[in-house]
Parts: sequence; C-alpha cells; structure tokens
Amino acid sequence: MEEQPIIIKRVKKVAAGHHGGSWKVAFADFATAMMAFFLVLWLTTNTSPEQKEAIEGYFKDPVGFTEGGSPNPVDLEGSASVVDTASADVAINDVQLEDERIEQIAQTLEQRQMEELFQDLQEQIQNSDTLQEFKDQLLIDITDEGLRIQIVDRSQRPMFDSGRAQLKYYSQDILFELAKPLGAVSNKLSITGHTDATPFKGRPGYTNWELSADRANTARRALVAGGVGGRQIARVVGLGDSVLFNQDDPTAPVNRRISIIVLNKKTMNDIQKRGGQRDDGEPLIDLTAPTEAESEAAREQLESGAAQDAVTETDGDEVSW
Repeated sequence: MEEQPIIIKRVKKVAAGHHGGSWKVAFADFATAMMAFFLVLWLTTNTSPEQKEAIEGYFKDPVGFTEGGSPNPVDLEGSASVVDTASADVAINDVQLEDERIEQIAQTLEQRQMEELFQDLQEQIQNSDTLQEFKDQLLIDITDEGLRIQIVDRSQRPMFDSGRAQLKYYSQDILFELAKPLGAVSNKLSITGHTDATPFKGRPGYTNWELSADRANTARRALVAGGVGGRQIARVVGLGDSVLFNQDDPTAPVNRRISIIVLNKKTMNDIQKRGGQRDDGEPLIDLTAPTEAESEAAREQLESGAAQDAVTETDGDEVSW
C-alpha cells in the first residue's frame, strides 16, 4: 500500500497595515477653519454698523469697492495713506498737552516737597535747643522762588556786630543747625544779605552794599562748614538796604537779616538763563554780538581809517554789591 504524502500548509500572518496620516491633515484643516470662523464671529461682534455695511459691500462687489474707495473694508487708519495734516496737528497738540501735564505734575510734586521741608524745619526748630532759643528770629515761608528762611536781628540779639561781617557765636550755631536739613536736599541754595537804611561810615568806599555782600558770604561759609555742599550754593547776593523788611521803619533791626532760599527748579533755570546758560547747559546765543555784515563794515572802516575819528572814551558803569 502506497503511503500518502503529508502536506503541511503554513499560513503566513501579515501584520496590520498602516492607515496613513491623511486624517491628521484633514483634522488640522478643520481646526484652522473653525478658528478662522470663530475669529470672524468675534470681529463682527466688535464692529460698528457702518463697518459691517462696508464689509458687506466688499463681499458683494470687491472690484467696485476697491475702485471707489479704500482697499480695506474696515479702515483702521493705521496706514500712511490715511494720515493727513489735520491728524498730525492733533497728534502734536496731544504731545504738547501731555508735556504741559507732566510739567504741572512735576511742579505739584516739587511744591509738596517744599511743604514737607517746611514741616521738617518747623520740627527741627521745636526739637533743637539752639534754634528754640532764637525761634523768634527765624522766619520761614514759601515764595515763588522756593522755601525761604530769614534770620533777622532783634534788639540786643544781632547776627553781626555793628558794621562788621563776623558772625556772633550764637548766629554761627543757628547756621550750623540749619545746615543739617538744608544739606540733605538736592535743591540749590541762594543766600542774600540785607542791611537797614543807616549809612555805613566805617571806612571810605565801603558801603552797605559791600557790607551786605560780605555778610552773605560769611553765612555761606558757615553753612558749608555745617554740612551744606559747596556746589549746592547757587547764588550769594548783597542787596544793602534796597529791599527792606519793615518799610515803615527803615532803620529797624529786623531789616538787618540773612535770607536763605531753597530754590525751586523754575527759579534755578531762570538764574542759569540770566547767567547765559540754556536749560540743556549750552551757552545762550549772544544777541548783542555784531552780525557778519556789521563786522565786515567795521573792518572796511578800520582799513580806510574812517573809524579813527569815531573812537571816543566813555565811563564804565559802576556795579557794586
């Protein structure tokens, strides 16, 4: 008997095939479309009726819409084409108003600082034994120039000996005490000396002008020794008896005084301008200088000798302190 062959059938299992990534692309397109759709819905809820009409007109007739007006259905006026002279002027005015507002705020803050310094000085006078003893000789107020401190003479208690610029010992102590709070501020200081109307007769050629200036400079040295920075002093002036404290009694002791002013920024700028300096520190243009044409004419006169007859001698103005 013949043997039957044994046939073994092996089925080869094939792994599941990859479905591909096309569905990811389709889902991304769907998400993008939905985002754009919701973005359009959000924009339409925030547009005015006029802007909605403009959008509607654009989609109805895009060609006619662009030919008859702006290529943008909703013009947000951000392009250079829509900026005209009027809007530019408005922008400039807005900037100027903003600058003025900032300046007003700065002045208000500075005024507040002056008031705080005023209160600090009042407390200093109350807490200092030296200043408390002479508080009736200290007059403090706020003026257009800044915070002013006046140290005046009283009967039997002058700041200086008669006709002299040396401080009394107690006057020096007063200035030393005042130097502490004054040296702590960033503002510049002005020091002014005053006399009464009694003419000075101590020495020839030396008047109340020189005396008041010397006394102001003595007060400056005392403040610097007490702690005020040397560069903090902006002005030292002697006014003699030209600005009396008591107009009714020109010879009253109260007219003999030293004024110390904590200058505000406006006054400091004015001082710099009068001194020939601009706000930015550059020198001012000398308007009294001759023009180029005037200089050329003067040179021609000198060369021709015609100017020799025009030279005269004049007396100079005398300026005293």
